[in-house]
Amino acid sequence: MFHFNSDGLIDEHWDNLQDVAGKNPSGHTQIDGTLEKKDVDREETRKIVSGFVGDVLRGENPDKIARYYDGDKYIQHNTGIADGLSGLGAALEAMGKQGITMVYNKTHFVLADGDYALAASEGTFGGKDTTYYDLFRVENGYIAEHWDVMETLADKSTWQNQNGKF
Repeated sequence: MFHFNSDGLIDEHWDNLQDVAGKNPSGHTQIDGTLEKKDVDREETRKIVSGFVGDVLRGENPDKIARYYDGDKYIQHNTGIADGLSGLGAALEAMGKQGITMVYNKTHFVLADGDYALAASEGTFGGKDTTYYDLFRVENGYIAEHWDVMETLADKSTWQNQNGKF
């Protein structure tokens, strides 16, 4: 993501980086999927994704998870998770059995354009401070597709500026 100053020049840049991995259990990669943006109400897209991030990812109302999906119709691009709500549940259960925790503490913003929305959050993964960039495609009021990039947050003593990740 870039911030442009009043002269139209880039003055800030944010990103999350992750190594490219092979296909996930459903055969999807980190970069394939639906590419055409639909011209739909971006505020509705933002509302759905913001609700999901709060209710489910931050754990404010996890019992509402099913309301964000059209049954088991859900394409997943995370390298370790299979398609469908069932694939997500299986992956989270496996992580729990290994003692791996994934916690979202704060969502800094949700940017939406048409049927896509990007949520930028922070929390911990396996006890390490982590930044999460989750990209969602929404279709007919449900989350239809998901891509993500997680990155361990650098220790503040190594920062090259005082702005931080967000």
